[in-house]
Amino acid sequence: MELKKNPKVDLREYSGIFMQVGFVLSLGIMLLAFNITQHEKSVNPLGELDNVVVEEEIVPITRQQEIKPPPPPEPPKVTDVINIVEDDVEIEDELEIQDTEADQDTEVEVVEMVEEEEEEEAQVFFIVENMPEFPGGDVELRNYINKNVVYPEIAKENGIQGRVFIQFVVNRNGEVEGVKVVRGVDPSLDKEAVRVIKTLPKWAPGSQRGKPVKVSFTVPINFQLN
Repeated sequence: MELKKNPKVDLREYSGIFMQVGFVLSLGIMLLAFNITQHEKSVNPLGELDNVVVEEEIVPITRQQEIKPPPPPEPPKVTDVINIVEDDVEIEDELEIQDTEADQDTEVEVVEMVEEEEEEEAQVFFIVENMPEFPGGDVELRNYINKNVVYPEIAKENGIQGRVFIQFVVNRNGEVEGVKVVRGVDPSLDKEAVRVIKTLPKWAPGSQRGKPVKVSFTVPINFQLN
């Protein structure tokens, strides 16, 4: 006798639905378990923190240690050594005091003091109390130069002219020395100007504080063609 099944009662047709429902249920259970564990992990630390008393850390105040300078060294102790000498001991190192008082018979040696005359330095002045003076004054000086200057021929041929400045010193004897060209024009004109100044006669020397001194002069000599 064969068993006949009612196709309406056969559950194999719903096996796929049952499987899906099972997957959904298992997934839901897993998610629920995961949320519970996460909640416990997140809540427990907060609960522990509520019971912990946080102590404030006190920072100690530090000060730099003062370095004291070393004490000054003690001065060396000086001990006085006293030598006690008996009265009977003869002292060899005795001071001999000579009588320095002079009487009428004492001869006194007289030492002559030689005063060395200090030579004055050969200083050249430009301005002094009494300036040197040419015999007859400045007018005669110009006349003397004009009469004694000879115009060089080579300068005439080349048409050279100009003013030559000559510097010289009138010494303490009134003589002219140290003649030189301060500003020249041409070698021929410069040479002639120096020659004329060297031929100047003696001057009345200049003086400073009553003593004759050297005084410097600068004279221009003009060379001009007519």
